[in-house]
Amino acid sequence: MTNKLGCSNDDFIRTTEERHKRGVHHLWQKLEASGQIYLGSYEGWYSVRDEAFYTEMELVDGKAPTGADVEWVREESYFFRLSQWTDRLREFYESNPDFIAPKSKRNEVLAFINQEGGLRDLSISRTTFSWGIPVPGNPKHVVYVWLDALANYITALGYPDMDSERFRRHWPASVHIVGKDILRFHAIFWPAFLMAAGIPTPKKVFAHGWWTRDGEKMSKSVGNVLDPFELIDKYGVDYVRYFMASEFHFGNDGNFCHDAFCNRINVDLANDLGNLAQRAMTLVERHSGGIVPAPGAFTVEDEEVLTALRNNAAAVEKHLHQLGVKHACDEILSLAKLGNKYIVVQAPWELAKTNPERCRTVLYVLMEVLRHSAIMLQPVMPQACDAMLTLLGVPREFEYRNMKALSAYSVVGNKISTPQPIFPKLLFTPPVQSPIDCAAANGTVQIQEINLCKYDNYDLDQATTRLAEVAEEIRERKAQKVNKKELEPQVHELLFLKARINKLKGCEGK
Repeated sequence: MTNKLGCSNDDFIRTTEERHKRGVHHLWQKLEASGQIYLGSYEGWYSVRDEAFYTEMELVDGKAPTGADVEWVREESYFFRLSQWTDRLREFYESNPDFIAPKSKRNEVLAFINQEGGLRDLSISRTTFSWGIPVPGNPKHVVYVWLDALANYITALGYPDMDSERFRRHWPASVHIVGKDILRFHAIFWPAFLMAAGIPTPKKVFAHGWWTRDGEKMSKSVGNVLDPFELIDKYGVDYVRYFMASEFHFGNDGNFCHDAFCNRINVDLANDLGNLAQRAMTLVERHSGGIVPAPGAFTVEDEEVLTALRNNAAAVEKHLHQLGVKHACDEILSLAKLGNKYIVVQAPWELAKTNPERCRTVLYVLMEVLRHSAIMLQPVMPQACDAMLTLLGVPREFEYRNMKALSAYSVVGNKISTPQPIFPKLLFTPPVQSPIDCAAANGTVQIQEINLCKYDNYDLDQATTRLAEVAEEIRERKAQKVNKKELEPQVHELLFLKARINKLKGCEGK
């Protein structure tokens, strides 16, 4: 999946590698030497799937909070004195208010450590299986998977050699980005292990949400699992990356709706940025021989756009440092909207006839809007932005395409390639058929198509009103004993509206 999405990594380490085993042994011995480990016995609920222990109070209908099955286990075990870290962790969070993000997840962690009785000592070894790293000095025990796995962050950097250039350069980590279901391990256990061993903690732990589909949790039993490989093959990796980055606030759950996917791509990329690029570069080719002209004197309107470019770059960097990826995308795409407004007002095609000098300045400003947009969108859409920068005649060397290049260079004198469409529009045809789509395709039921993207602009009152209407429609059709399959579009619509309402309520609460 990482290769398919065009992602890269500096290193890849397995917990079976010797460098990792050495590091885990050293970490265990450090914790043991500091008096943080003792031998006892564990009795309680354990989830094999989650690889986690749960108290009676944490169980929901006899299962783990994640829905996983649990079993009662009793065995000899080594324990980490986590109970001694309740107050110290609380003080650590207070001294480092940005350590856990987003804020809602920080509140969850605080609630957990503030529960009655505080934190309990943590079982950190198992004897019921042999796979894993043996405990130093007692090989019938293996190190608990989370102490083992969390150590990956530092063993990959050469731990226990904390004086190496690699370790000093990369640790403490700027941020751990983790799934919300494993936040406890990273925000409670991990900093306690590190502080007990005298190792600096990471600067931040950021918990991301899960993807849902059409307002529902993806499930094989429901049949609504979205195949990311199929989505990428159909639409291209850049479109998928852009939707994932721009559609929802990082840290919240994200909902995949095919209509919303097409709408986002068509509005932001095909209409706003793509059309601007096509129009502006065509004008340079037609009225400036394909060479980006040097500007003349700037007007107030020009300065407004150029100032926006400078301010935009600073805002984007700030958002990215705060992991506000959606905000960063919104900032960048605001340049395309500004550029489209500017090109309509300035009408360079008319200026080419009446004021060629003024036309050259307008074309220069438009090319700068495109250059800034493409450079800043590179982390999200590397292939498309590479194509746009190449069309703009920007050299491929990194120094011309990084954030510093925004102010260090300009497009003056660049040879523009013949404009080519970079962001083709998408058709509203689902790439992966749901059971509803399959039924319609097979002719077993007549399905009324519902365009759900129209609800993206609904406010809370509108969405709530429509939800009540849809619910009433469903009740009426049930009373008419309508075939269940025929109700599925309305049910689909109902779930989507519920997700929209929950999202709006979440925004209001912030």
